[in-house]
Amino acid sequence: MASEHPLISCENCGSVYRRQELGQGEVASCGRCGTVLWRYSGLQPSGWLALALAALITFIIANAYPVAIMRVQGMVQSASLPDAVFVTWEQGHEVVAIMTGLAGVVLPLLQLMLLLWVLYPLSMGARPRAFGFTTRLLGMLAPWSMVPVFVLGVLVAVVKLAGMASVTPGLGMLGFALLTVLLTMLGRLSAQSLWHYAERAGVVESHNPRPTADEALAGCHVCGQVQALPVAQAEHIHHCLRCENPVHLRKPDHLARTWALLIAAAILYIPANVLPVMNIDSLLGDSAHTILGGVIELWQTGSWDIALIVFVASVMVPLTKLLALGVLAWQVQRGSGNSLVQRTRLYGMVEFIGQWSMLDVFVVILLAALAQFQGLMTISAGPGAGAFGMVVILTMLAAMSFDPRRGWDRAPRGRGTAADAGSAPTQAVQVTGSATRGPAVDHAIRKQEE
Repeated sequence: MASEHPLISCENCGSVYRRQELGQGEVASCGRCGTVLWRYSGLQPSGWLALALAALITFIIANAYPVAIMRVQGMVQSASLPDAVFVTWEQGHEVVAIMTGLAGVVLPLLQLMLLLWVLYPLSMGARPRAFGFTTRLLGMLAPWSMVPVFVLGVLVAVVKLAGMASVTPGLGMLGFALLTVLLTMLGRLSAQSLWHYAERAGVVESHNPRPTADEALAGCHVCGQVQALPVAQAEHIHHCLRCENPVHLRKPDHLARTWALLIAAAILYIPANVLPVMNIDSLLGDSAHTILGGVIELWQTGSWDIALIVFVASVMVPLTKLLALGVLAWQVQRGSGNSLVQRTRLYGMVEFIGQWSMLDVFVVILLAALAQFQGLMTISAGPGAGAFGMVVILTMLAAMSFDPRRGWDRAPRGRGTAADAGSAPTQAVQVTGSATRGPAVDHAIRKQEE
């Protein structure tokens, strides 16, 4: 039997709530850790379908036309993102080409195709085929789609080349700028939101479990279905009752995997900053540039604002991720239950900034594609680019492996701990936004309590 008010679990602290319908401009957030649980959206599946279709068309245009055009002594060179990936591969930097090709072309395209696959049947009031597998794949792809990072990389590349030649943005640059806006909007459409639309359409059901004394509630990361799982098997992998995807109370061996990935990233961080990420061969001689050297060069040429952006994205962000994740893992390992809200916010920041470190890698491949003037100037990726890209990937995987709910498990009982909330749902959800918490939400809560 379907529930009128399904349960929802906070992914950062494990608290369980009854999901309410929100008004325009309202946002529901966890009353303990502050994590946003769900937002109001005025778009229906048909509206999201139109948005995804527009994004797909924009994606094709953005990749079909050059993002920048370079002119040197009467010679003209243009480059699109696929051109940049292809040139990097031809230069013998296959690892860099694979990383940027996946993050900038293949995965965003796959993400849009999967969204269309799901949204078209939902807009027709039908359940999509392979709904569980598709939505799980969408959730996995979302962090690795780095189109916004590439757009910023184009701007940095144009500024770097401005002192050498005449560089102008191409039609592809406008396409990627618009694509960034569309993908940002589509980013609000999570896998759980898609299942929520399916619930509204009546093509899937949600069941509210009744846990026993030996069970606790846990939400599926894909469809959001809350179910009762044995506490004694906290790290054992079960399967969701609704979408059949893996579900568990806590991530298995999260500290071991997090530390292993962090150590590997820290080791690679050294060659990523010491070795050159870019090599320049010109009539004036050969030169190699490290990440920090590129920042200094931008500063000396007067582009202090771009230099600051590159320094933050390529130096500060990776270092911050390494230190922040190390502190979070150490706090959980020592069993600390202090500053849990601040630690949850820190973890959210680490997840948010994860992909922006790839900025310098995109800059390098674009410069390599644009500066291909045989006998005059040639730019190619250096060994540091591959190492730096691996640092970005490893730190993102480390953040995904870490389970912030383990910290909340150490909180004293009676303070809204995960253990307390895991046995029964609560209505202590915070609703904020341009519209205040209205009587409709209050009435729904009172009705459930009765």
